[in-house]
Amino acid sequence: MESTPEPRPPRPSIQHADGLSRCPWPSTDPIYVSYHDDEWGVPEWDSRALFEKLLLDGFQAGLSWITILRKREAFRAAFDQFNPETIAGYDEAKLAALMQDAGIVRNRAKIAASVKSAQAWIEIESKQGFSDYLWGFYNGTPKQNQWRDMREVPAQTPLSAVMSKDLRARGFNFCGPTIVYAFCQAVGMVNDHLVDCCRHGPCAEHGKAGAMTGKTGPRVS
Repeated sequence: MESTPEPRPPRPSIQHADGLSRCPWPSTDPIYVSYHDDEWGVPEWDSRALFEKLLLDGFQAGLSWITILRKREAFRAAFDQFNPETIAGYDEAKLAALMQDAGIVRNRAKIAASVKSAQAWIEIESKQGFSDYLWGFYNGTPKQNQWRDMREVPAQTPLSAVMSKDLRARGFNFCGPTIVYAFCQAVGMVNDHLVDCCRHGPCAEHGKAGAMTGKTGPRVS
């Protein structure tokens, strides 16, 4: 007789010492809390910023996001501030130098994939704009979810699978459906802050403002 899996424990929002309720995943790590409060879920409309985030999410594969977050400034320095035009021209000497940089995740496949991803970005940007391309999957409007517990939040969705397949077809790598959904959460294409998190409402307002302007320029701040 098969045993019944143990139910997952509840993961509601948690109240911090400042009196604000937040999603539980940053816990009380100050770096993670700052990222949760200032960046995660805020709609990002800038093509270059979206490129950076997608590449960093690819480097996260098999690791935790906090690991990448703590290395983000080192990544920016190593990858020329994530300038796609520069990365697209990296040669073997540059790739070898990156493999010696202890400040980043030294994974040869991921580093090499960044070059192809930059080349793919240039192609998309020249034809329709990378931001327009990505936001087009959401018709330019953030999806406002109404989760009350982290157990309700999916790891991936049918749409993230479609996005993943299309990105791969265009030359991106390390962008499976789970990575793509995490990316969509982070850049505000979906608002997955719990409804009683202090950031759910503000991120929803950012999304409305961006949708009303109908533009994919600099991020609404």
